[in-house]
This record gives sequence, structure tokens and C-alpha cells, in this order.
Amino acid sequence: MDNRVKKALVASLNKYAEVSEINVEGFETELIAAFELDVNFLDKATAFDAVFDSHSSFEALREIFFDLLMVNFFSSDVQKLEDDYLESDEWANIEEETIERGSELLNLLLYIKECKDEDIEPELGDFLKEFLLVEDDEFQDEFEIYEEMISNQNLAETSVENICKAAKGLNISEELQELFVPFMVFFLDVEGSATTTKELIQFSSNKAFDAASYTLITTINN
Repeated sequence: MDNRVKKALVASLNKYAEVSEINVEGFETELIAAFELDVNFLDKATAFDAVFDSHSSFEALREIFFDLLMVNFFSSDVQKLEDDYLESDEWANIEEETIERGSELLNLLLYIKECKDEDIEPELGDFLKEFLLVEDDEFQDEFEIYEEMISNQNLAETSVENICKAAKGLNISEELQELFVPFMVFFLDVEGSATTTKELIQFSSNKAFDAASYTLITTINN
């Protein structure tokens, strides 16, 4: 299992449990075991879902952790496979099988990986224009999903309180509805300070999820 992914999973999961005031119990151990299975991706996804099915208290994290499962595959598992595996029919079939899984968080996590590779600081305008290509006519689906982020980029230069308040009055796409606040707060503070996390818990209307998502993103970034 990729070490950065493991740290992000543990930190995010424990932040969610802390804010929700629930016990992690054996969930963390079981989930890490699923990530570390030496099986193909679809079998790993089945094991991953079985863990969530057994721990309903953490259901809200299922799809963003599925994004982590994907990132772990790209960072760790794929190293054990043939060089052109991601171009293979097998991988194309896996993509087809999992097309409805995960969330827009995967895009941000892949962008952060690219920033690491290029040794640059994540920045909202760069994410939207250079990574998602929202200004390109061929990527209008992304434009529609991220339209409220595009129109309100200035929020990432204000405060956690302003972001949380503004989000309540915006017509955010279904795909980004839950992730708008943690995405914008990340671009406000990419380091993930304790102060920002505390303010997010204070002002968010979805406290546990937002804190867990923000913790996941910033841990991957650090």
C-alpha cells in the first residue's frame, strides 16, 4: 500500500470518527487489509465494499475512499503489472465496471500528484484551467460540474467562514455538492493547519464529512 495513501486514509478516518464521536473499532484495520490485498482491482473493490457494508457508521466516506483505492492502485499496485497495463483491454473493462464509482475527489488527488511531480504549489486557477481544461470546448462536462467553483474562485482567498456561508446559497452541481467546501478550503489553505480544520468544523453544515475530506486532501498534499 502506498505510504502517502495510508497516512491520508488513517488521518481522514480518525478525523471523521472524532467529529462524529464514534469509535473506529476494527474498521481501520479491515479497510487497510482490503487495500493491501494482492488481487486484481475489481476483487479489491469487492473486499473494500464488504468492509463498508459491515460498518454503516462510515458510509459517508465510501466513495471518497474509493477514490483513494484508485490512487493507491495507480501509485502502488500498477507497479507490479506490465508497463502498458493501463492501455490494456482488461483495464478498459475495469474502468467500464467502475465508471459510476468514486467522486470528483479523484480529479483533485490526481492533480496534487501532478503538482508533486512538477514541484509546483496547487492553485485553484491552475487546477481548473490547466488540469481540468474547463475553458476548452471539448471539456464542457467539466465546466458544468465545476461552474460554481469557476465563478467563485475568489472565495479561496477569503476565509473558511465565507466559503461555508457562500456554499449554502450556490447552485452547486450534484457531483460537487458535498465536495465544494473541502475543495475550496483546500485552495485557501493547502497545508491543512489545525486552525483551518477547527474553523471548518465550526462553520461547516456537514462537519464530519468536510473535516475528513479536507484532512484526506491535505495529508496527501503534505
